[in-house]
This record gives sequence, structure tokens and C-alpha cells, in this order.
Amino acid sequence: MIITLDGPAGAGKSSAARALARRLGWCYIDTGAMYRAVTLVALDRGIPLEDSARIAALTETVRIEFCDGRVLIDGRDVSSEIRTERITLATRPVADAPPVRDAMKRVQRRMAEGIDVVTEGRDQGSVVFPHAELKVFLTASAEERARRRHREEVGRGNAASLEAVLASQSQRDEADRTRPVGAMKPADDAVTLETDGLSPDEVIDRLVAMIGAVRTRGPQGVGKAAGGS
Repeated sequence: MIITLDGPAGAGKSSAARALARRLGWCYIDTGAMYRAVTLVALDRGIPLEDSARIAALTETVRIEFCDGRVLIDGRDVSSEIRTERITLATRPVADAPPVRDAMKRVQRRMAEGIDVVTEGRDQGSVVFPHAELKVFLTASAEERARRRHREEVGRGNAASLEAVLASQSQRDEADRTRPVGAMKPADDAVTLETDGLSPDEVIDRLVAMIGAVRTRGPQGVGKAAGGS
């Protein structure tokens, strides 16, 4: 079974996908980490980031694995390295390149073959897994998402104001919606889950209920399971 969680930054889809996979004992595919990992290898090998053909070929040759919360490239733990500012800044042109996205789509589909998967991103339900049994568009109000991100920044010791975080988030939302490839949008048959006012555990409970509805009544039963969202 494949469950996709798409949505804007700050909606909590990464933490929700990770926690849901942990509760179910399923595989969690962190698509953002995959693009970061490929970017890291490209930089290490001196491949220009604008050479999308070479990076696309690289995408299909490196082995990316998720193990106990760690990200491995060909067996090497790069969990911390891919989260550095250097990789963050370099990943966007890689993730925006159509040849790389096509290659990553094939890799992600192979990764999900024959297993139960929770995967999250911007276009997992709309592009990568159009036949997923359950597609969820996880979102929250702009203000709520900004408050969450602001708390994270303060926790890291950053002094950004809530207003600055909200402005930056608005710019990212617009960029994600208007990307030429991999644009953020719900799949036509996705269920929208609003997370305002919900605790992380309550979000997971809603998602588990949706999965139960799919298994017992098929996709048409999900709307009831998502009641109130």
C-alpha cells in the first residue's frame, strides 16, 4: 500500500510521514533527503549543478537508503551532511531540473515496489504515485505554519521575527506553486487534512483512520474518516 502526503512547507508533512511510518512499521521515503543526497554526491564529484543530464544519470546509479532514521548513500551515513546550508542552497536547481525529477520519479517508484510505503513531498500523489491507494494533502493556515517554523527557528537559536518567517514562507509557497516541474498541488483525488489545532498525535490518528477506511470501504470511504478536516 502506498500513502502519499503532499503539502506546503510548515504543514508538518515530514514529521507526520515519519511518525505514521513508524507507527505502522512501514517504509518512509523522505523525498527531500533524496534530492539533497544526489546534490551532495554531485558536488563531491565535481559535477556542475546545471548539468542536469549528468545529475539525472547519477540519480539512477547511487544507492539511497533510509535506515533507523538515517540517510545512507552507497552505505555511507550522510544524515547530517545533507542538512548543511551548503547543500540546502545547492539543492534547489537540482530539484527543479526536469531530467533529474524524471530520474528521481523512477527511483522512488522502484523503491516502493512490493512494500508498504509512506512518502511525502510536493508532487508524490499528483505525479510520482498517481495510483497510490491514499493521497493526502496536508496543510494548515499560513499563520499557523509560520508560528511552527518560528518556534523551530527560536529553538535553534535563530532570532528571526515571526513577521520575517511569514514573509519568507509566502515567497516559498509562491515559488513551490509556480515551479515548472514538481509544482506543489493536491492530486485530483487527494483528501485535504487541515492540521490547525491538531496535535501531532491527533494528525497521525486521523491518517490511520483514513487508511482503515481505504482498507474497509475503498477510497470512497476516506471522506468520512477525514471528517472535520
